[in-house]
Amino acid sequence: MNKKNNELVFAPLGGVGEIGMNFGLYGIGPKSSRKWIIVDCGVTFPGPELPGVDLVLPDISFIEEQRDNLLGMVITHAHEDHYGAILDLWPRLECPVHMSAFTAAMLESKREPHQRHQIDIRLFKANETFAVGPFSIKAIPVTHSIPEPFSLLIETEFGRVLHTGDWKFDPEPALGQPVDEDQLSKIGDEGLLALVCDSTNAMTDGESPSEKAVNESLTEQITKAPGRVVITTFSSNVGRIRSVMEAARDSGRSLLVLGRSMRRVMDVAGDLGYLDGLPEPVSEDEADSIPRENLAVICTGSQGESRAALAKLARDEMRSLSLTKGDMVIFSSRAIPGNEKAINDIKNGLVEMGVRILENDEALVHVSGHPRRNELRRMYGLTRPTIAVPVHGEAAHLAAHAALATGEGIAQVASIRNGDLLKIAPGNAEIVDKIEAGRHYKDGLLYGDDRQIGLRDRRKLSFAGIVCLNVIMDEKLNLLDDPDIEAVGLPFTDGGGEGLEDILLEAAIGAIESIPTKRRRDLDLVAEAARRAIRAEARDVWGKKPQVTVFVSQV
Repeated sequence: MNKKNNELVFAPLGGVGEIGMNFGLYGIGPKSSRKWIIVDCGVTFPGPELPGVDLVLPDISFIEEQRDNLLGMVITHAHEDHYGAILDLWPRLECPVHMSAFTAAMLESKREPHQRHQIDIRLFKANETFAVGPFSIKAIPVTHSIPEPFSLLIETEFGRVLHTGDWKFDPEPALGQPVDEDQLSKIGDEGLLALVCDSTNAMTDGESPSEKAVNESLTEQITKAPGRVVITTFSSNVGRIRSVMEAARDSGRSLLVLGRSMRRVMDVAGDLGYLDGLPEPVSEDEADSIPRENLAVICTGSQGESRAALAKLARDEMRSLSLTKGDMVIFSSRAIPGNEKAINDIKNGLVEMGVRILENDEALVHVSGHPRRNELRRMYGLTRPTIAVPVHGEAAHLAAHAALATGEGIAQVASIRNGDLLKIAPGNAEIVDKIEAGRHYKDGLLYGDDRQIGLRDRRKLSFAGIVCLNVIMDEKLNLLDDPDIEAVGLPFTDGGGEGLEDILLEAAIGAIESIPTKRRRDLDLVAEAARRAIRAEARDVWGKKPQVTVFVSQV
């Protein structure tokens, strides 16, 4: 490689300035021939402001254009915000993908029928070192809320970067071993150029409780509950699933699993031995005959998803299971910002049934998989990087993390956002360029930005509906008959009881007939006049302007 103007750079296309959709690029070499690797390839989920959208994906056009210089992708763990975009985006990249066995099994289990492309997957194990071009990468096991989470120690000619992924210091995790702090200290002793670190809980003081403490609390709550107990959590949180299974066993209850994604994750975890030694869950048919006080249920729906199992229970729509007064639902999860209303709607439905709701403010039933402030301090104390790069967080999280790193004596703290090209070395860390970064959307089987998938118009439609008008004129350019009109998403009548469609139709006819006959030869002119008239009349009568489509033809 030509070493003149060599640089080591980091450029996030997602996950910095937001929660989720993590997608990072590391590049090495001169700008004209830089070699790249991707770390993580995640999604985020749409809110009500994105009607019809299935997934939100990073805009990868920058690295897609650099595909000839793309050496590979490395995945830290199998959470959707770190690996959930692989099946959708890999055909545009076609590079080797390095991941653990659990992540690979999870990826295979979530394929859809149209996603049959064969990804070049290369497995790595804990503490294994592998080369991706000029990058030497060591997979360092950490603790998180899923099996096989890794930090990546990336060694280059300029020095070493520790990309933490999601992590925490848990002395008694449900799965795996505690973080090897001696290994982290050794990394610090040998010299660490940069720490690219999770900021999710950088605003929360103290240290995260252990998963063992959650397990003990769940067991206590389930044991003393008088009726059925339902526990809802993130389906990917295999450590919590194991804790719930142990709590059900230790409280003498049979366990029922509800929710397709929950069963899918448990199948993968079971195949890889992460649920060994635990009783098999019962089927829905078996659960119906088990006394209420002897049954625990683990289910999907902790984020208020309307089609998930918990929502169906709250609406009393489950085929063979129902809740009643005296039963309890435990939310062993946190509310992702934006989901609060949907979650509260489900809670209100459960309360109407007489079901008790138990959350973390009453008993320890959930703990985050991310480091709080004292854990961040420990990480900096162990690794002693020259440069701190806060990632994985919204603006407030990143700012809190940056202030903490400065307080820990870190010489350089790089405050970056999606699309910033950060030069890590040589010299001081600094933003040297801006690259294209943004959001694309998965809409059914199609992908694109908000314009390409029609999202802008869809938002307008959700606000004010649409009016379609079909105009047919005779050979003399007079109306052959009254135009056909259909209004969707508009009120049926005005304030006085007159049909709104009739009012809008009258306005359109008036506009057309006001055009001199000779000028009606311009059918586009006729259509535009009718469109404007309908929108103006709707504004005057209703106060809103719908989308309007007008078809004009001559016979």
